[in-house]
Amino acid sequence: MPTRILPAVGDPDAVRSITTLLSQLPDAEPVAPVVDSTQLVDTLARLAAESVDELPEVVVVHERIGPVPALELIREVALRFPAVGVILVTSDAGPGLFQAAMDYGARGLVALPLSYEELASRVQAVAQWSVGVRRHLGSGGDVFTGAGGTVVTVSGAKGGVGTTVTAIQLALAAQASGRGTALVDMDLQTGDIASYLDVQFRRSVVDLAAVNDISPRVLADAVFRHDTGVALLLAPGEGERGEDVTDRATRQIVSALRSRYEVVVIDCGAQLGGAGAAAVEMADKALLVTTPDVVAVRGAKRAVRMWDRLQIRKAEETTVVVNRHTRGTEIQPALIQRITGTGVAATAVPAAFKELQGAVDAGRIHDLDSRSTVKQALWGLAGELGLVKAPEGDRRGGRFRGDKGSVSFRRRREGGG
Repeated sequence: MPTRILPAVGDPDAVRSITTLLSQLPDAEPVAPVVDSTQLVDTLARLAAESVDELPEVVVVHERIGPVPALELIREVALRFPAVGVILVTSDAGPGLFQAAMDYGARGLVALPLSYEELASRVQAVAQWSVGVRRHLGSGGDVFTGAGGTVVTVSGAKGGVGTTVTAIQLALAAQASGRGTALVDMDLQTGDIASYLDVQFRRSVVDLAAVNDISPRVLADAVFRHDTGVALLLAPGEGERGEDVTDRATRQIVSALRSRYEVVVIDCGAQLGGAGAAAVEMADKALLVTTPDVVAVRGAKRAVRMWDRLQIRKAEETTVVVNRHTRGTEIQPALIQRITGTGVAATAVPAAFKELQGAVDAGRIHDLDSRSTVKQALWGLAGELGLVKAPEGDRRGGRFRGDKGSVSFRRRREGGG
């Protein structure tokens, strides 16, 4: 059986040299190269969703791949796709980098300039390892899911548009449907999830920032189990400590959560820092919350353009959620979609703050009445995003029956929303 090899190389000259050598290897089947870290992870996730057998046995990562650094990318691939062997191609073949590459999950290292004999030897050894792992795991989808849990980031076009309430209700809906759910407060300086859910906490996301290997026990010690069942990983009480959470630490934290929970909802707030940018880049679904007013929509457009310039997220891969929507406003979801160039969620959240005020002031947003149109819309959004699962016996005409009565999952299309 031929060995499928996926090169991940950003430099055009390096692409040509690597693919030429790979095509000369015996029993090798190089596939079309990917040019950056995002494309690599997306490609592997798509293949893993079909079957572990669709994944390439070997991934060759060039040292200058971007925007995620090569070692960080190797760690993510090793965590999310453990049956794929990764080889790092680098000009520094010293013992220090070799040890670091092994620590990050690489199965081999090849020095530049490339040698046919060295490359062939490494590819053969890594391919045999990959085949052995797959034989041990089995090929059934129930044994290996590849991409792990679903990660959803919720960002705000500006402050005060409802980002945190949206993130909390999405997490509550997923948990109530039977999915193991984690809610992360990545608004590191001004995060308010703890206030909204009336919890006192000792540990925060900062406690994981300095951990090199986040084991299940370490992760369990850092999260707070809420009464609703949602696992909370909260922002630090001292905002200045948020600087300790680097983009590298964020990637490791998100990967650990993804491997442990079916749904991971991350509140990124309205200010983009390194941690938030890393979370948005890694997310399966990136939401941008806005209200239907000129200032907020301009903020949404500005955020989308910035994400694109920084190669964090393309506009077409972002979903805008319209909060405080009314039929009478001049700015409707279709117009927001044209302005931002993004997709817009079919579920628009109505303007009904009076329904929220009592629960917000009491710090018990999780006790929001199920008859609330805001809660119905947000739980409907969770259904639209595929974050919920409901047993067949609990479905009644498109409705999901949670802990406190039934909540409609039908899409709200008022005013074209």
